[in-house]
Amino acid sequence: MGLLTDELRARIGETAVYTAPEPVGRAAIRYYAMAVGDDNPLYTDAEAAHHAGYRDVIAPPTWVTETNQYMSGVRNHEGYMGHSWGIEVPNSRLVRGGNSYTFDNPVYPEDIITATWEIVDATERTTSKGQDMLIVTSQATYTNQHGALIGTNTETLIWTALS
Repeated sequence: MGLLTDELRARIGETAVYTAPEPVGRAAIRYYAMAVGDDNPLYTDAEAAHHAGYRDVIAPPTWVTETNQYMSGVRNHEGYMGHSWGIEVPNSRLVRGGNSYTFDNPVYPEDIITATWEIVDATERTTSKGQDMLIVTSQATYTNQHGALIGTNTETLIWTALS
């Protein structure tokens, strides 16, 4: 096995922090709800949200995981502007191994969200076909401007050797 290098092993514990440049806003919440096809009135109707015990409309839970909202940089060569660890594994193929979410508190229009990503693990395995496989697990923790935990996203990326 050789995909898990000392350089990558040393990156375990590395963090990246992104803070949104402005509050969430009602329009962003409404547009996201429409884009994902969720017509829950809690996302668009302040009166319905108040009746349900919220102080205002809230965002759909997965809204917080859309990282483009935190970025104010330049797009990469593929046009992507979200979070990336920039891990390069020559002669391999990258696939997403999955995401696991927890949602702890609602997101309100006035919230300014901070996403703190951390590489929490990197392991190497062999596939059933004998190919080397690198598995990198990272976790994003989302908080609002008051430090309240909004939720977490545990993400797994898998590189498989091509030969």
